[in-house]
Amino acid sequence: MPAATPVADLCILRASPADAAAISALIQSLGHFITLGCDDEGAQQLLSAMTPKMIESYITNPAFVYFIGRIDADLVGAVAIRDARHLFHLFVATGYQRQGFARALWLAARKAATAAGNDGAFTVNSTLYAVPVYQHFGFVATGPRNRHNGIVHVPMTLQMNRQ
Repeated sequence: MPAATPVADLCILRASPADAAAISALIQSLGHFITLGCDDEGAQQLLSAMTPKMIESYITNPAFVYFIGRIDADLVGAVAIRDARHLFHLFVATGYQRQGFARALWLAARKAATAAGNDGAFTVNSTLYAVPVYQHFGFVATGPRNRHNGIVHVPMTLQMNRQ
């Protein structure tokens, strides 16, 4: 585990197709967190949506805005917003969690979504592990834990005040 690194050292960049394999590897390394509560079939289905080919398809899809966070040459996180309102991916490498990197990535994605016309309303289908993170960002659960095809998530929304 790396020593605590200041969030100010994080370089947030728009993801390119060349980043897909590294993003996929990052997500796969967090598989035990994102599949918490899923049955074996659901976990496999969820992780199969995180292959380099799938990540590249998200990056190149105009409905998505996908960013990566790097410290020097290390990929430490990734975030994606779909349709300027749905937080689709937010992943931070284990050694960088609980240090503000998720918030920095979220704020960059939120800013891009707002610039694209978002009125301050966001949704996310949170893994069980990430619910406290999203609550810390201001998201609230809009329903109970859902299980669909073996995949478990908690639907959440965020309504930002526009002033």
